[in-house]
Amino acid sequence: MRTGLSALLAHWWRHPIQLATLLIGLALATALWSGVQAINAEARASYDRAAGALGQGTLDRLVSAEGVTMTDFAELRRAGYAVTPLVEGSLTLGETRLTLRGIDPLTAPPGLGSAAIAGDAEALDGLLSETGLLIVAPETAETVRNADLPPLRLSGQVAQGTALTDITTTQRLLGLDQLTALVIAPEQAFGLPAIETATELTRIEGQTGGDLARLTDSFHLNLTAFGLLSFAVGLFIVQSAIGLAFEQRRATFRTLRALGLPLSRLMLLLGAELSLIALVAGIAGIALGYAIAAALLPGVAGTLRGLYGADVSGQLGFDPLWALSALAIALLGAGLAGAQALWRVAKMPLLAPAQPRAWAMANARALRVQGVFAASLLLGSAILAVWGSGLILAFACLAALLIGAALALPPVLIGALRAMRPLERGPIGEWLLADARQQVPALSLALMALLLALSANIGVGTMVGSFRTTFTGWLDQRLAAELYVTARTPGEAQAIRDRVAPEVDAILPVWSVDVNVADQPAEIFGVADHPTYRDNWPLLRAAPDVWDRIAAGDAVLVNEQLYRREDLALGDEVAITPDWSLPIAGVYSDYGNPAGQLITGIDALDQRFPDRPRLRFALRVDPERVPDLAQDLRQRFDLPDGNVIDQAQVKALSLRIFDQTFLVSGALNVLTLGVAGFAILTSLLTLSSLRLPQLAPVWALGLTPGRLGWLEIARTALLALLTWAIAVPVGLCLAWVLLAIVNVEAFGWRLPMALFPVQWLWLALAALAAAILACLWPVFRLTRLPPSQLLRVFANDR
Repeated sequence: MRTGLSALLAHWWRHPIQLATLLIGLALATALWSGVQAINAEARASYDRAAGALGQGTLDRLVSAEGVTMTDFAELRRAGYAVTPLVEGSLTLGETRLTLRGIDPLTAPPGLGSAAIAGDAEALDGLLSETGLLIVAPETAETVRNADLPPLRLSGQVAQGTALTDITTTQRLLGLDQLTALVIAPEQAFGLPAIETATELTRIEGQTGGDLARLTDSFHLNLTAFGLLSFAVGLFIVQSAIGLAFEQRRATFRTLRALGLPLSRLMLLLGAELSLIALVAGIAGIALGYAIAAALLPGVAGTLRGLYGADVSGQLGFDPLWALSALAIALLGAGLAGAQALWRVAKMPLLAPAQPRAWAMANARALRVQGVFAASLLLGSAILAVWGSGLILAFACLAALLIGAALALPPVLIGALRAMRPLERGPIGEWLLADARQQVPALSLALMALLLALSANIGVGTMVGSFRTTFTGWLDQRLAAELYVTARTPGEAQAIRDRVAPEVDAILPVWSVDVNVADQPAEIFGVADHPTYRDNWPLLRAAPDVWDRIAAGDAVLVNEQLYRREDLALGDEVAITPDWSLPIAGVYSDYGNPAGQLITGIDALDQRFPDRPRLRFALRVDPERVPDLAQDLRQRFDLPDGNVIDQAQVKALSLRIFDQTFLVSGALNVLTLGVAGFAILTSLLTLSSLRLPQLAPVWALGLTPGRLGWLEIARTALLALLTWAIAVPVGLCLAWVLLAIVNVEAFGWRLPMALFPVQWLWLALAALAAAILACLWPVFRLTRLPPSQLLRVFANDR
């Protein structure tokens, strides 16, 4: 057993470059996968940590135009109602704006932020002390550390830019003597009458704050798909190195078997060897993946924070769960890459020839079988695209497309090189194309990796570019008004309307009511009959008289998600309440919102829900007046930044967010393409010694090693360009599947597909550069070969 293990490990001692190739390939594959998983894990952990703070907006409140007092709180508590006081406001500290949220830690429900002090006796003592205490996120603490504030305590349970404290401290810092609201706990004592009958305060329903995990699923799904594809590209390197190592050790395997080593023990030794290599590479890949994730996380956090309002920490924590999953997938990947080689060893006859054969050369019959299998996969992908339904089948369509395209690459390349015969100029050109055809099977794994990397770049780049183009146009339509204002109480809303009325062209109410449509939570909005909506709203389908019917309250618009999920059609009746149904007159795009949404006329909504507080409205105003008006409203009414939204600022922020998103996607694109380039390098290095029988006769006919080196570069560049030409249609098909099938099945909306030819040309240059850089070292070694080594080829019996 020990002798057999020593014989197997001696191969790696004699071939350190092969061992390094195998370790680096598996480590890179694991690093890209584990890095993406680390980012996703940290983001989702941030969603969970912030759930308490984010959940406060979903609780119902009691408010009053005259303000809420502690007397109101005491009376309701004595009556048996579970309510808790709340004071909110913004504090300006230089260039920093800090949102203060004051709670009563003894009566606050978990959804109001009390999770940040749960089990923390020191925090509770600090909140109840005379000096007070501010509980903030680590990132917030860095921005306010030098301000004149009560002591700070760090917690990951508080959203960034927010400080959680007690009622008295908040009132002292903000200069208030009343409460913002009384928050109604979700669970009340049994048998109590409705709380509205026990107080003069107005009840406001909590806003439907969509689940961040659902809102951001699209982003995380794309990252995961990219990580998995990068892992697959890295496995081509592993497969190449393992296959070569097993072929070179055929003589060793035969000798060990002839000396009496049982096949089962040989297989056990090979499996242990592969597992040891996978463990070492997996640990290195986890460390490298952590570094990649740490570098990319700030950009991902900025994207999620700006696009979805998700507060994600820019600092990466270490989660053993994703580390163990990365180690497991490294072992699984090594097992998949080595499965074919192990099977061949198990089936190898005891007296099999010992001379190594070209480990990756495929005969014509094998290529034909591979081509038929690839065509079957591509046909299956097309069938699933046309007739399949469901997310699982959508991903099956995607997998069949990519695997089929990769398997079809060698036969297509050989066919393309044969079609180039009329372009041959002289015997050297004829030899170059013939040699390229001969080397396609040997380089097939590396070229497949390059094809997948280029296809992913084109596909994901097209998808993201289409999303950016569509989203920008959608923002121009949805945010047609110049300013959007949300008041906190009905009295404040009326005061704001009175203040802005002389300065604006129109005040458009934006009122909504939470309803259940088709047994799913939904929201119905009421809109005024105004050109802002008629001229700008992003309708995908509409009846001819859509806006007249909406203004009259005779029909509704539904968002694309609800329309697709319930398989609706124009004219179908939608039950909004048990006694109120309206036909569908139009469908509009509503990107990023997983819930159903409807729109009808403001008067019809007001008739059905007359007691609904009217706190939100859009202002049409001269764009040059927007900054001054927004600042005046914030200062005069002490409104938080999020309650006064400047359309131009939102659009500019959205563009910055998408540019930041492109940086993350671009970094993953470069990494994936770099892995493919490394796959080419490893294939060329491992094949360099096996190519001497093909190069020696040409050298003997008078071509210098330098000339042969240039021909090698030309051959590699030609194969890379042909691979890029095939990758363009594959990438566009990938983008179409992502936009038209996966996105619709996963999130309920479909994005139009835009083309970006300039991006393809840049990728052609990148593929060419990667291939040329990969072949420089093998070419350098070729030009330094001594003549004796080339002459030795003719002395051997080959």
